[in-house]
Amino acid sequence: MSDDTAVVRTFGRVRWVMLAVLCASLLLVAMDATILNVALPSLIADLQVGQLEQLWIIDVYGLVLGGLLITTGAVGDRIGRKLLFLGGFVLFGVASVVAATAQSSWQLIAGRVLLAVGGAMVMPSTLSLIRNIFTDARERTLAIGIWAAVAGAGATIGPIVGGVLVEQFGWASAFWLNVPIVVLTVAVGAWLLPEYRAPQSGSLDWLAAALSIAGIVSVAWGIKHVAKGSAEPIDWTVLALGVLLLAWFARRQLVADDPLLDVRLFRNGAFTAAALATLLAMLAIGAALFLISLWLQYVHGYSPSEAGLRTLPSALTLLVASLATPTLMQRLGVRAVLAIGLGALALGFLVLALSPEPTTYPVIALVLASFGIGDGLAITAAAAVLVSAVPPERAGQAGAVSETNYELGIGLGVALLGSIHARIFTENMDRLPLQGENLDDARESIGGAIDVAGRLDTATRDQVLEAARHAFDVALTTTSYVSAAIVATVAVVAVLLVPKGFRITGSH
Repeated sequence: MSDDTAVVRTFGRVRWVMLAVLCASLLLVAMDATILNVALPSLIADLQVGQLEQLWIIDVYGLVLGGLLITTGAVGDRIGRKLLFLGGFVLFGVASVVAATAQSSWQLIAGRVLLAVGGAMVMPSTLSLIRNIFTDARERTLAIGIWAAVAGAGATIGPIVGGVLVEQFGWASAFWLNVPIVVLTVAVGAWLLPEYRAPQSGSLDWLAAALSIAGIVSVAWGIKHVAKGSAEPIDWTVLALGVLLLAWFARRQLVADDPLLDVRLFRNGAFTAAALATLLAMLAIGAALFLISLWLQYVHGYSPSEAGLRTLPSALTLLVASLATPTLMQRLGVRAVLAIGLGALALGFLVLALSPEPTTYPVIALVLASFGIGDGLAITAAAAVLVSAVPPERAGQAGAVSETNYELGIGLGVALLGSIHARIFTENMDRLPLQGENLDDARESIGGAIDVAGRLDTATRDQVLEAARHAFDVALTTTSYVSAAIVATVAVVAVLLVPKGFRITGSH
């Protein structure tokens, strides 16, 4: 029995209190990925934010966080996961103040970048500490199920909490909320959480760290701009550079004695399937939740709090599915649970794509419930596979892979599918009785169209509003078909890669 295992087993029931502390921090970080979805209309009006800035405000958090996770996971293995966790959460609190006091869109974007850096320090630490605290495989899988439920619930209740806060206190309150929770969690975590460092870890390979960060951010940036449909040579150059940097990173890891990320893990079919499932499922669902939030407010006219509450079906079903996943994996195997979860996601997108126009809220509620089931099953199972595939001293790597794919998936989804949606919306807004700046604003986004309509006479206003709602629905249908195809493809790949009867058993 290792020294770490002996120490952890002396904690008894306290380890579940430790899990509660880790989940509290994770809830806050996960909420920040989506809390601005319902705050966007009031934020746009206050800071005069354009369409490109809107996308950056929403997705820069996930893109930057995703780019840093591999490095921060490796740093946590070396300097201590508790130290990294607490330092990241302090930075998260400071960044919340920067964002809450923003007087311009670019200050807000800068605050979101700092939030992402803090979140990148926190998120792999939570999963890697769980890997060390819970040494029994079944108990660890239950803990991961709770962790995944909290992560998913944070992403889905973010719009609910954000809606209430924005309506009562303004959009800045979505950031001020973080500060007291950060103070309390840091105080309790410093007292309660144990410290873990990987034994005999080498010094950090800073070149490899730079390659991973630059490569991921460049690829994400390139995809974002190429997806707009009017890519310049520089966009393709940055995308190609990102791919080359990541290839260099992978080659360097293959020959390293103490790699930041052991890329040989991807030779394991179940590990690769879990990573792909997390990335592509969150790519699709991240964009869908963003667009549905806009639909609830702009197309249906709900207030921020009303829109947030109407996303509740996703949070409730995700909670149930995540907690049920450990039992289902024991009975059905990992492959079946991944397939069922991804299938539920694909079904939700198909329902959204095939629903008659105009789309109604009962259809959206059904789609959100399907998303919650799929997310809860697939992401929980994937996280359990990733964490169980590595030894305890490399738990930071597993946490980094899981969280990188999760957050990068959301960021790329909003960037890629959000840009496709925006392009289709613009193409369907060509025949409007408008000219000049009014026409440009109305074609830019549904928010712009509604703002322009408020300045027009009744007949023209109604025509613009109807055209905008129709264009939004048409674009949503197209992106739903694309998302369904993506998720269905990864479901087939997962079934092919995960061995039949594969189960997570024993301690690693």
